[in-house]
Amino acid sequence: MPESPMPLASKAALKRNLGLWAIIGLGLGYMTPTVVFDTFGLVAEESNNVVPLAYIAALIVMLFTAISYGKMSGAFPSAGSAYTYVKESMHPNLGFLVGWTSMLDYILLPLVNIIIVRAYMESFFPDIPGWIWVVGFTVICTGIIYATMRGTSNANTILLVLAIVAMAAFVAMTVFQLSQGEGSGTLVSATPFIHSNVELGLVLTGATMVCFSFIGFDAVTMYVEEARTPKIVPRAIMLTVLIGGAIFIVTAYFTQLRFPDFMAFDPNGDRQYLDDSTLPIIGELVGGQTMKIVLTAAGFAATIASLLASQASVARMLLVMGRNSVLPKKLFGYVNPRTSTPTFNIVLAGIVCALGVVLTLENVIDYINFGALIAFTFVNVSVVAWFAVRQGRRKTAKDIFTFIVLPTVGVLMTVILWVNLSETALYGGLAWAGIGFVYLLILTKGFRTKIGGFDEAHPVTGFNKTIS
Repeated sequence: MPESPMPLASKAALKRNLGLWAIIGLGLGYMTPTVVFDTFGLVAEESNNVVPLAYIAALIVMLFTAISYGKMSGAFPSAGSAYTYVKESMHPNLGFLVGWTSMLDYILLPLVNIIIVRAYMESFFPDIPGWIWVVGFTVICTGIIYATMRGTSNANTILLVLAIVAMAAFVAMTVFQLSQGEGSGTLVSATPFIHSNVELGLVLTGATMVCFSFIGFDAVTMYVEEARTPKIVPRAIMLTVLIGGAIFIVTAYFTQLRFPDFMAFDPNGDRQYLDDSTLPIIGELVGGQTMKIVLTAAGFAATIASLLASQASVARMLLVMGRNSVLPKKLFGYVNPRTSTPTFNIVLAGIVCALGVVLTLENVIDYINFGALIAFTFVNVSVVAWFAVRQGRRKTAKDIFTFIVLPTVGVLMTVILWVNLSETALYGGLAWAGIGFVYLLILTKGFRTKIGGFDEAHPVTGFNKTIS
């Protein structure tokens, strides 16, 4: 009797064709650089007009967590990110719960991007039903990601470059206007960072708001199995955070000089910027209708880039959970041998994006924060669990600092964000986590068995268990 063929999921694998800058580009695309304009008015009000200082504070917080992601991605070169790190360093069941809960972040971000795209298109073409834009862009982006990861990376890079070029044009125009005496009337000033009315509490509030501009650097770890060599991923994580932070801080600095007071965005006294993006307002005030169109186009390009990167990321997280059989393996663990992409997961993420026909940003934005903070917190804890506890690397001052002090500071920094979460985020996130807990009870038959303990594509015996 002929032997039955192996499932395609075990024959095919992700293709290693992404270099360092391709991965950095996907991370920056995920972060959406133009978000600095979208939230500028609100952050300026909350921080009392020190938006660049808020970004610096947020960057410091994110750097500690980025260091932990770099350490863990070097030890466990699997696309599962926080799910894999917690599963391997602590316990498979806990890893499942972390992966399930952080899925809120990964699976909803593509939906957020498609809703933003719909809003942009409706503003220019109000007579066309919004569902047409949702369906159209969902199909196009899902098709690109479905076909090839290399093509996804190339499309992301082109869109990201267009967005950054438009942002550079805005900064150049702002610099010229400042030199002509508009705004603060100077190119060099400390007031965007410090002035008589600066308060630490307000700065931290602003930092909490802009921290979520950095969400995306963690998604870099999802491409570790498609990196030409896994060794480049820790460096890609740090460079993504630093380059993204630099873009945010420089852009916020010149925007703050050009608009020293957030009331510049409120000429009618209706505080519209609290509900809507200040991107078109900033563009129009700096360069009239032309710059408004340029910045909106930049926002559109950056949002599509983020959609591509975020949809590709969630597909890879689902892939690893499928390979571990914590999700149905034949579906979620399948890699198309022709395209070398997890096609079922990509289509599923596209179906979630299609919910943008009926949902709004208000419906989904809070839940993303909960999922991201779960991942950030437990990745920091994983460093301590794996290196300091499991490997015993706590005997020298260097090891104590690297594997205990730094990740502990990362956890404490993340607590600052936890205390500022809305009730909607907390209740909704806990409800989703509760569903995952019930599912885990079923999988483990009331915790009498243990769920998949290793990644079939990268069993724990094959991981690089030491890292300097």
